[in-house]
Amino acid sequence: MKKVSSCLTLIALTSLFGCTSSPEHGSIDELVANQSGSPFHTEMKEAFLDVYQVWQGAPYRLGGSSLNGVDCSAFVQVAFHDALNLSLPRTTKQQVKVGAKLAYDKAQIGDLAFFKTSPKVRHVGIYVGNKQFMHASTSKGVIISRLDNPYWASKFWHFRRVISSPEMN
Repeated sequence: MKKVSSCLTLIALTSLFGCTSSPEHGSIDELVANQSGSPFHTEMKEAFLDVYQVWQGAPYRLGGSSLNGVDCSAFVQVAFHDALNLSLPRTTKQQVKVGAKLAYDKAQIGDLAFFKTSPKVRHVGIYVGNKQFMHASTSKGVIISRLDNPYWASKFWHFRRVISSPEMN
């Protein structure tokens, strides 16, 4: 697995529980075609997409953390470990407490995207640019979805930045 060896700073860590499904998803071709941004963000995107290639289609399983079944927060945890060699907490309840909250228009590749899918259920994915995020959906397993999809747009809660780029230091 490709690891980003740039100066990544892990800021704080934590989130809520549960994961939900996604109607309609984005395309990996769209993501690869839109390789704009700094070399740091391009390298990070490639590392996350390498992880996605391995996990794509892995089924959803609440509490799961393997290719045989994974939930949203475990997928995020594994993706950060495999792509960036960074440790995140296991649950969305813990992950939502990590890093710094961001305005929607400030999101960058590698930021966590959080959703409130019901009054007590939270969902998390990783922003990969071009208004898309990768996540473990209950209906389709590990996929890439669009933030502007009506379902996800109506459930969007906030972004959190858990890493900082060298140009931010």
